[in-house]
Amino acid sequence: MKPLFNLLLFVFLTATAFAQTNSATWNKFLSDFNKLEQDYNSYYPAKDYQKATTVLNSIAAKMDSLQLSEKEKQEFQATIKGINANIYYNLACLHSLLDQKKQAITSFEKAILWGYTDYNNVLNDTSLDNIRQENKFVKAFGQLKQYDKLVLLQRSGEYVKESNAALPPFTYQAASNGNLVAVKNFFKLDSIAGHGDEISKIRNIMFFVANNIKYDGSNWALCEFDAIDFYNYHKATGKGINCRHKAMTLNEMYLAMGFKSRYVTCMPKDDKDTDCHVINSVYSETLKKWLWMDPSHGTFVMDDNNNLLSIEEVRAHLINNQPLRLNAESKVSKPWYLDYYMAKNLYWIQCTNKSQFNTESRYRSVDADLQYISLIPSGFDKSSNKYLKNNVITLDPANFWTSPEKNTAQ
Repeated sequence: MKPLFNLLLFVFLTATAFAQTNSATWNKFLSDFNKLEQDYNSYYPAKDYQKATTVLNSIAAKMDSLQLSEKEKQEFQATIKGINANIYYNLACLHSLLDQKKQAITSFEKAILWGYTDYNNVLNDTSLDNIRQENKFVKAFGQLKQYDKLVLLQRSGEYVKESNAALPPFTYQAASNGNLVAVKNFFKLDSIAGHGDEISKIRNIMFFVANNIKYDGSNWALCEFDAIDFYNYHKATGKGINCRHKAMTLNEMYLAMGFKSRYVTCMPKDDKDTDCHVINSVYSETLKKWLWMDPSHGTFVMDDNNNLLSIEEVRAHLINNQPLRLNAESKVSKPWYLDYYMAKNLYWIQCTNKSQFNTESRYRSVDADLQYISLIPSGFDKSSNKYLKNNVITLDPANFWTSPEKNTAQ
């Protein structure tokens, strides 16, 4: 059966890209589309695939018959391409479910022509199982391999050894800071961390944030950006907080317990892709290395010998096709999380030079000396990427991941 993801994407496009405009022709199409969408959302969950197919064919016909001016074509070009790509992809799935192999392959080919690129979704969509062995499908599917997020990462440029003279030092606020003492006392972090060794404490604090503060990747919390306010916001509203806010929360808890930590923004290559992921990198004095901790998904990463890995090690393992494992408590699967989602979001990474309480304050004054430092691979066009604007850039992971012993605490 076709995953709900496809249906949700179809609905998402309707809700966002299809806002009312000044074009009477486009607005008429919107009205017709919304009515047909309601039918589709009725037929598909009921597994009435034939009627769902008829609805999508009707939408495709309306798209084909749109009489738009040149200006309107330019204005709606991206939306039209996206909708058509999804219509024909969904048609391919429906025809496959109906065992109409020829029609399924034709629709799949049209989806690619319209710009469908989600290799990972096609790879895992069981709706297409009826046509996976067909030669034409195999050939068409092969065209999407270039968009595989893991392949894109593996084709990235190498890092380059540099002098670190121009790189600002990374600093970590001391646990004795009054605000961090308040964080420690508010959450009773000694109790949460437990009486085990350093690694056990690091894990326990991460699991607390993962399990006690709801995650909602689409929500921007309307509160001050510190651990206590994030927690109170969740408890007062019942709403979740996004990955950046979860990582900020965990970061302050680690600092409050004396662990050197950063929250790390993991970014895709394409700056038109607005979906990134923020996790934590905490330094283990026992292991003398940085460790990957993701409080949004309750996840850390290991090699096949159960050694905990850093962000840089995970990235290298993905590039070199080396085995990786997630902890048993993880809320996500390894194929989706590492091979797809994080492979996409490890193209380049970013941290603030200062790791401290309320680093990116929403309502209080922001530290005037706060800078963003980014580690990028060679060959990456930093000039055209809007998220790299005003960043300090390095191509050397040794500079970016310098151990905290070489930096100063505030």
